Amino acid sequence: MLKKVIFNKLTLGTIALAVIFSGCDSKVESQNNAQKTEKTEMEKLIVGATPEPHAVMLEKVKETLAKEGITLEIKEFTDYVTPNKSLDDGSLNANFFQHKPYLDSFNKEHKTNLVSVAGIHLEPMGVYSKKIKNLDELKEGDMISLPNDPSNGARALRILEANGLIKLQENVELPSVQNIIENPKNLKFKEMDAPQLARALGDVSASVINTNFALLAGLNPLNDAIALESKDSPYVNIIVVKGGNEKDARIQKLIHSLQSEEMRQFILDQYKGAILPSF
Repeated sequence: MLKKVIFNKLTLGTIALAVIFSGCDSKVESQNNAQKTEKTEMEKLIVGATPEPHAVMLEKVKETLAKEGITLEIKEFTDYVTPNKSLDDGSLNANFFQHKPYLDSFNKEHKTNLVSVAGIHLEPMGVYSKKIKNLDELKEGDMISLPNDPSNGARALRILEANGLIKLQENVELPSVQNIIENPKNLKFKEMDAPQLARALGDVSASVINTNFALLAGLNPLNDAIALESKDSPYVNIIVVKGGNEKDARIQKLIHSLQSEEMRQFILDQYKGAILPSF
């Protein structure tokens, strides 16, 4: 009889321990499942950008987006064509490097449907030189280099016109060197890929350079430019997506983070007027 009681107690103890460990296993499994679910709920957002200042600004909002369930992957480009082609073919969810006139020109030339969803900042374009300190020092026949894409080339020519160096034909949406109707100093113009302008600065008398490439070359627009574009320029840098993706929740969260007061202050502190918030 005693053996039977002991056996029953042992059996009950074994069952109790099994239940306890089973409960522990269930709890651990439940925690693991919760962690897996949490990880799978993080959504990836791939954004293409030029290194400075666009990728720098995107790095700044990575942590904010992570708190909202988004893993931001930044792909850097050093030209103006590839990030739009990558957006069009689906390799990117968005890009951040261009202004609306350039986007419109790209869409027209490549028959793409890429759309602007938000304006973030303005980068006043500047004229730089290693040979002169003032535009008045330009001599007869001096060479000036400028971007070879239609929108930025037109933008550069308008800066030269605003500084009295040339006069452009009126009512031309994107004027080129062929639309110069007055050129008192018979200046010559060399059109180049935008990323090459700063690298070849020593080969010309002056160059009109986009601020992102100027910064990348170690040039400070406020200190080094001998002429700067007006601050009321329409060339605001924008977030761009493929048509149909404008309402993507990830894109909306990206816009919100880039148009925050924290980002406004970061732009002002980091670039000290060389780049201006436009929101």
